[in-house]
Amino acid sequence: MSDGQVKRQVLIVDDNEINLTLFEALVSKLGEIDAKCFASATAGLAWAQQYQPDLIIVDYMMPELDGVQFIERLRATPGKDSVPILMITANDQKPVRYRALNAGASDFLIKPIDKVEFLARSSNLLALSEIRRKLDDRAAWLADEVRLATAKIVERERETVIRLAKAAEYRDPETGAHILRMAHYSRLIAKGLGLSEAEQDLLLQAAPLHDIGKVGISDAILLKPGRLTPAEFEFMKQHAAYGAEILKDSNSSILQAGAAIALGHHEKFDGSGYPAGLSGEAIPVFCRIVAVADVFDALTSARPYKSAWTLEAATNHIRAQSGSHFDPACVTVFFDLWPEVLEIRERFKDDDWTSLLAPL
Repeated sequence: MSDGQVKRQVLIVDDNEINLTLFEALVSKLGEIDAKCFASATAGLAWAQQYQPDLIIVDYMMPELDGVQFIERLRATPGKDSVPILMITANDQKPVRYRALNAGASDFLIKPIDKVEFLARSSNLLALSEIRRKLDDRAAWLADEVRLATAKIVERERETVIRLAKAAEYRDPETGAHILRMAHYSRLIAKGLGLSEAEQDLLLQAAPLHDIGKVGISDAILLKPGRLTPAEFEFMKQHAAYGAEILKDSNSSILQAGAAIALGHHEKFDGSGYPAGLSGEAIPVFCRIVAVADVFDALTSARPYKSAWTLEAATNHIRAQSGSHFDPACVTVFFDLWPEVLEIRERFKDDDWTSLLAPL
């Protein structure tokens, strides 16, 4: 065998040992051939179902399975719909050939076998098999290319999220660690609520954009160390609409989810939130989830204008606001998964964006 040339596998199934020897000798003239010979139809079928021959030569008249039954069972096996099959029949067996065609035979040879015809038909079917293999390989290559291209698109979307979230961080006293903690808290709640893996991952990636609209709020209000006046708070509330405006109309599912979260994460379960005064399940589930995750982490984080609350105080506040500010289902799930909440809180302590945003 020449370097780089792969032997083609030919399966020969015939209960007559003389025919097996003859067919094996003939196919050896077709080049680099690895012939697998079986006198038992059931044994030959089992081998064909396990491996991927380039050509099958099968007799019709056999005691265990006839040729048509062999073909029917092989074609019923997943992945065996395109293997070329050459069936050997007698000259007066035209109805059998019709049945074999319907069962999936590729070609026929009529006894007594003409060597020239045998070699020509076998060679043609092997060529067909090679073409099909190349097409399958190309299809697999194209599928890999599509996966790579899709992965690059997803990576670019994630980079967009990172850069937008970093832009908001420069304007906001909140930290990168806060953004990552609340994003992972959000995913945890989504998991507890039974959302799909895809929805959990989408929320993890979109949640950091919840406050992107704060880039439109003036420093005098955004960075004010004390309590905002009613007028200032009304202006601050506009960041929800600003965030939705920045992210809306994107083809990216991440940015679409980010737009919805930015707009609705300050809605309250009892309808007293903003900007639309939505209540209950009229508030998108991502927004109800982020509301719990965001407030909990904001309470337990130090800010220039406040000290961090203790875990006990923050826990009591979240529980007390269940059913008014927060969706009770989200609150229940959050505290049911408390050990995982604490693990996330411990894991994301620093403001190193490179390491913190890698999980996204």
